[in-house]
Amino acid sequence: MKTEIAKLLFKAIKEEAKNQEVGVDLTEEKIINLIEIPPSVEMGDYAFPCFILSKYFKIAPQEVSILIRKNLPTKNFSDIQTAGPYINFFVDRNKSTLNLIKSILKQKEKFGGSDVGGGDKVLIEFSQPNTHKAFHVGHIRGTSIGESLSRISEFSKNKVIRANYSGDTGMHIAKWIWCYGKYHSREKLKNDESWIASVYVDAVKRLARNKKSQDEVNVINQKIENKSDKTINRIWAKTRKLSIESWKKIYQELNTKFDVHFFESEVEIPGREIALDLLKKGIAKKSEGAVIMDLREYDRGVWVLLRKDGTVLYSAKDIALAEKKYKKFLSDRYLVVVGDEQKFHFQQLVKTLEMMDVPFKDNYGFLPFGMIRFPTGKMSSRTGENVLYSTFIEEVKKLASKEVKKREPKIRRGELEKRSLGISIAAIKYSMLKQDPKKIIIFNPKESISFEGNTGPYLLYSYARASSILRKVKTKQMLRLGNLDEKELELIKSLSKFPEVVSNAYKNLNPSLIANYAYEISHLFNEFYHACPVANSKKEKFRIMLVESFRIVLKNSLNLLGIDTLEKM
Repeated sequence: MKTEIAKLLFKAIKEEAKNQEVGVDLTEEKIINLIEIPPSVEMGDYAFPCFILSKYFKIAPQEVSILIRKNLPTKNFSDIQTAGPYINFFVDRNKSTLNLIKSILKQKEKFGGSDVGGGDKVLIEFSQPNTHKAFHVGHIRGTSIGESLSRISEFSKNKVIRANYSGDTGMHIAKWIWCYGKYHSREKLKNDESWIASVYVDAVKRLARNKKSQDEVNVINQKIENKSDKTINRIWAKTRKLSIESWKKIYQELNTKFDVHFFESEVEIPGREIALDLLKKGIAKKSEGAVIMDLREYDRGVWVLLRKDGTVLYSAKDIALAEKKYKKFLSDRYLVVVGDEQKFHFQQLVKTLEMMDVPFKDNYGFLPFGMIRFPTGKMSSRTGENVLYSTFIEEVKKLASKEVKKREPKIRRGELEKRSLGISIAAIKYSMLKQDPKKIIIFNPKESISFEGNTGPYLLYSYARASSILRKVKTKQMLRLGNLDEKELELIKSLSKFPEVVSNAYKNLNPSLIANYAYEISHLFNEFYHACPVANSKKEKFRIMLVESFRIVLKNSLNLLGIDTLEKM
């Protein structure tokens, strides 16, 4: 409704500005942001303050409100009044309700979308698991945020390229190969996330006990970079492939897909060349044999590009990656979703791109997200005190399975597996997306799997309940609205907000706005369900249409979060 009012106001203001021969630079978007909801229904459903227009028309805001009101049509409103500097809109509830429901039922999965993205091409990089390390719970949050932002962007008419970037070379690989060759060479190479991670953790622990062994690791690292050792190169290639294959099932379960997958090994040589070129141009400098970017005057510290032995660090590789993205996928914007601990690193990258004066320097940004903690504390892939995705999802599925069996003891095994996985993914993703991306979250598996409260399973349960009503109730009744019930009105008003919520989530890069909205409409739906019988009521047909409208909007909301709905719980 705010969007509709903004369009009417924009036209009315433009018309009056022409009459008064003044210039007004207010856009529809600015007008939407100024529209308020009055503190009481006696003052209307929506209000527009005219203070900002006073400076353009050079008269008092209360006089402006009267001028603008004259140009406003009353279609879809029972009344439009002026009260001092405010224009108050009283919605024709029955008319606006029918228009809203008809719009939802007609547009279905497209309802809530807009062209706010303007058709721009956007490359979003997210997830970023490293080969030879665990895909752990921390990766789930970045993956969930990135996929959700991609879907929100597409829903807002962006053309999205989903990109992943993985470390398949560097010191952590050298540590893994060193440890495998020295202590695990009799073990069969496995496509097993937990086994791959265990070798790396063992390497870190052994190197901590005997720091002299790091010299051996350094030699291996150089051999990996220059591909001078056939045996090491063969082990690297085979174990790299096994790591990548282990991610396929994970991404399928997380409803995530990628258009392109970049690897560190692809940008290693270009990264060295860029670093040396920056040194030659005087943008970078040498310090104790290493090539660095001295960014201290910008409060960005010292950023090392090449070690003194010439090996390439993440910094130089990230510059090369940025250039590769630009050359391969010319886009209007580039966004990297990264863990909060990398925030300073990416601030250094952005400053370096500015100093290099690359064509995309103003369009390369990043979104840091907060860490995940469990009630027991933080995780670490180095010490092994992390939670593997494969272990974690099985634990949550067990909890979900118990909840499903409580409600349907004789459920078939295959159906139980399907529902348990769907509920588990909803529980995990929703618990990570309902929080502001920048906040640290504490994840409690038992709380997240609850069918009550602000959880993913509660949203799925609300959807399944709506589906159940529609399966059971069939009607040939005439459409009657009558006087709208309080709980009907609350649900209708909330459903009308969906396009605005999606738009705000897009502009603020914040899926939590949609997640919390999904909870809001689910809560209001359940209140409506208890207060307003659907079957055999005088308003049966209207309430069926309202239930279906809720179902569509909730499904659209969950889809933007990357969560699949279930028809039965």
